[in-house]
Amino acid sequence: MRAARSEGRSTEHPSDRLVRGYAHGDADLSADQTWAVEAHLERCPGCRRRLAALAAEVPAVTSLLATVRTGLEPDLDRSAPAPRRRRRAAIWAAPVLGPWLAMVIGVSVVAVLLDRTADWTRTVPTVLLLAPALPLAGVAAAWSRGLDPAFELTAVTPRAGLPLLLRRTLTVLAVLLPVHLAAGLLTGVALAHWLLPSLALTATALALGSVIGVGRATAVLGALWTAAVLAPAVALDRAPLLQPERLPGWAAVLAVGVSVILARHRAYATPGAPR
Repeated sequence: MRAARSEGRSTEHPSDRLVRGYAHGDADLSADQTWAVEAHLERCPGCRRRLAALAAEVPAVTSLLATVRTGLEPDLDRSAPAPRRRRRAAIWAAPVLGPWLAMVIGVSVVAVLLDRTADWTRTVPTVLLLAPALPLAGVAAAWSRGLDPAFELTAVTPRAGLPLLLRRTLTVLAVLLPVHLAAGLLTGVALAHWLLPSLALTATALALGSVIGVGRATAVLGALWTAAVLAPAVALDRAPLLQPERLPGWAAVLAVGVSVILARHRAYATPGAPR
């Protein structure tokens, strides 16, 4: 017997009579038969094709489909899939990342100009004070609910989580580190003096972000940097945390941050995880 059984678990296909009756909305079909046909159609592409062919014979169905298609066509044309290059770019950069990176680069240029033209910086160059902390702004824009208007859509994609966050963070560093390298060369700031603190702050932001969210983590670290580094530099013209003898400490912070990221890598992929 080809008729679908009422429990909807049979591997048999519904008869042409049942499929035709379902397509025409036949009132003679019982509720059990209708439910059995629908349950079978959900898992049988062949029977769905049969239904489509039979439904095309029903004027009311074809008229309804034509009306719906006519109404949807303008929106479907406007919502065409983005080009492949643009989709790939979204994996590496958030939509709002461009303006933020431009702002950070502008601040870096101003820091270089101050170091080259002003004498108030004296002992502690402005580039050294700002370069380690500036990537935090880019990291916040790369993965923050409040700064990225497309965050809710991005966060539920299969590729979301730590891999996507790391890709976007690498994009931030790939743009900013060469800029700060050039700034260091122009102002005489040694590479290690700003690079280690910069990487350490970035890793700490990602590690802390798994607990309180990346946006909050970058805000907290920015406030701590202001209190522990910028304030003493402005008030006392010295920055104890940026002295060469502190570099092993920054390396240790970087190692701890990376270890925490690896240990909590699932935190970014779980529902309700802090963002």
